[in-house]
Amino acid sequence: MLAFFISFVILLLIGVPISISIGSSAIIGCLWLGYPLMVIGQKMISGIDSFLLIAIPLFVLAGNLMNAGKITEKIFNFAKELVGWIPGGLGHANIVASVIFAGMSGSAAADAGGLGTIEMEAMTSNGYDAEFSAAVTAASSVIGPIFPPSIPLIIYGSIASVSVSQLFMGGVFPGLIMGLALMILVYIMALRRGYPKDRFNPRALVKQFFASVLSIITPLIILSGFTLGWFTPTEASSVAVGYALLIAVFVYHTLDWKTFKTCLLESALTSANTLFIIGASTLFSYVLIKEGVSVTIAGFILGISANPTVSLLVINILLLILGMFMEPGAILTLMLPVLLPIAHGLNLDMVHFGIVIVLNLMIGQVTPPFGVCLFIVSDVAKLELNKLYRSILPFLIPLIIVLFLCTYASGIVTWLPYRFIAK
Repeated sequence: MLAFFISFVILLLIGVPISISIGSSAIIGCLWLGYPLMVIGQKMISGIDSFLLIAIPLFVLAGNLMNAGKITEKIFNFAKELVGWIPGGLGHANIVASVIFAGMSGSAAADAGGLGTIEMEAMTSNGYDAEFSAAVTAASSVIGPIFPPSIPLIIYGSIASVSVSQLFMGGVFPGLIMGLALMILVYIMALRRGYPKDRFNPRALVKQFFASVLSIITPLIILSGFTLGWFTPTEASSVAVGYALLIAVFVYHTLDWKTFKTCLLESALTSANTLFIIGASTLFSYVLIKEGVSVTIAGFILGISANPTVSLLVINILLLILGMFMEPGAILTLMLPVLLPIAHGLNLDMVHFGIVIVLNLMIGQVTPPFGVCLFIVSDVAKLELNKLYRSILPFLIPLIIVLFLCTYASGIVTWLPYRFIAK
């Protein structure tokens, strides 16, 4: 087991991609411990052999089509007219647009890299400093995997055997509360720094609403589909792709064949990496379980306290730290075999537990020094990482407050799914 962990740490430290680090160390562990070679292929394939996971490449494609088809521009323009009159107007528009886009892609990276480009250009050209613009964009991007649909929640539901429809509905209120909390902080900072605001123009708002209505109703279509039983989460991903293509090609005329092929290629590469991480992590987790490491970790956490309040605090801290360094899909696949028995032992609700886990991991994506979304936003904004590190810190405060609110007030998560979807 020592060679197993040492190889994993060394590969990470020398900059090997997380998927290769996990897979290589797992293979080394299997060979070192004398496992049959067939186990390697079997476990990696079984990790991605799930009908639910078909939704991942389709939601990734839907997000890319939204960005390439200029649909995100229409969303941002509507958000700007809706909340641009509040002090720090474009900062609020950034957050509102991220909430709307979250209901289409389920990916923080798609938000930060696609919609974020439009948002930051608009903000900096209207007198907002680059650091503030980048920080708002990074912080609001984490709403994407909380508000339905959500790629990390699909992975959680697949591994934990939990209804993805319930998980999606469970993310609605936390996602909205995150947006509200970030807007409160933007309002306070705007008053202190004297950021501009636009004059409220009802006529322009109505005009932008009708110009973008086909884009902004996408989340409503997806949510209605779950609650009314029209389609499953996997089918919803197909609906999202079909709808994005329909309005981009036939309504807005913003997507051509060349751009569509580029979207397909980018989506295939992103999805292949995600699914490879899941497969490699499944093998890694298999070794951990077989060697009793997962039981040891679970015993350590429960040994601190059997009180659910304390145990959830320990789990939150552990996941926040892991989220700073690793990709969410890898953490979910690696840690769920450890954490699920703990959650069952503490009689925690599995929908509530899933939202808390994903919320932790998303905050980690914008936490220095290695938050993935920070690297994406830094690259898009052409901003030095050390400046972004300083500017993102205030935005972590409302996100962590929402995390603990959702952790200890489970009704925020569970009321909606159990009200509209059978338990």
